Amino acid sequence: MTVFHVLVNPSSGGGEAARKREVLQRVFTECGRSCEMVPVPTPRGLEAASEAAARVGAASGGVVVAVGGGGTLNTVAQAALRHGVPLGIVPQGTFNYFGRVHGVSRELEQAARALVHATPEPVQVGLVNGRVFLVNASLGLYPQLLQDREAFKKQFGRHQWVALLSGLVTLFKWRHQLQVEIEADGEVRRLRTPTLFVGNNRLQLERLGLPPQVVGRVGEGRLAAVVTRPIGTRAMLWLLLRGAFGRLGEAEDVESFDFRRLTVRVRGVRRVKVAADGEVGSMTAPIRFEVSARPLLLMGPPAQDRVAVE
Repeated sequence: MTVFHVLVNPSSGGGEAARKREVLQRVFTECGRSCEMVPVPTPRGLEAASEAAARVGAASGGVVVAVGGGGTLNTVAQAALRHGVPLGIVPQGTFNYFGRVHGVSRELEQAARALVHATPEPVQVGLVNGRVFLVNASLGLYPQLLQDREAFKKQFGRHQWVALLSGLVTLFKWRHQLQVEIEADGEVRRLRTPTLFVGNNRLQLERLGLPPQVVGRVGEGRLAAVVTRPIGTRAMLWLLLRGAFGRLGEAEDVESFDFRRLTVRVRGVRRVKVAADGEVGSMTAPIRFEVSARPLLLMGPPAQDRVAVE
């Protein structure tokens, strides 16, 4: 019998994480499925725990199951792709773009019951310098927004107004323009931009309002890139509002295109701050975005258990 090796994000708090494990254990037991709750004592231990679980799962024909937000799904997906083991998800993130595009519910018990009847499906993932991203990756302003937001949340709590305030503070203090050389599928260009965003999720790109001819190719061996021209704070605020209302593709200061491989060289910079599915880190330039030659095996729910995209 296939064993589910379940990894629950511990950052949600000891009591909440324990409750999630109890619910999942109960659901899988009721459905006659075997599961192992993989110990993850701290958020820092998630990567090592995922690696160990994926190794065991690959050797025994099991499935690794990620329970948490975008960062958790990303970390477990890294290990699943590396070892060729199927990945099950119980998404708990706010936007849940990866789960939504594959019909997986955010409701804990509903997602677990759908997982019982799921089967592995090959899914495209992106790579940035070899690191997996399921939804998006970026450099420049966007990673700084994410990093500042986390700092504000640690100080003031996880409230919507805190995220909004931190975003405004970042925008008003950000003055840096990246001078980059980009090579997309063999074509080289030089430009200045405050940020470069790469997407691997049609739903998110559609919600931003990018052109259909770009969005439609994502997932078919292509990724989508979005760059903005050098603009001031007010213009950037206007662009963010356009994105919130699904009209970013109409803005004159925004360019988008699809590609299979994209190399970015940043003038005068050796280490670049990069965000992948909301997790911010530093990478050595040049920064290479590409479609993984090996698909991720995602446990996709059967038609009757899929949740309609909202």
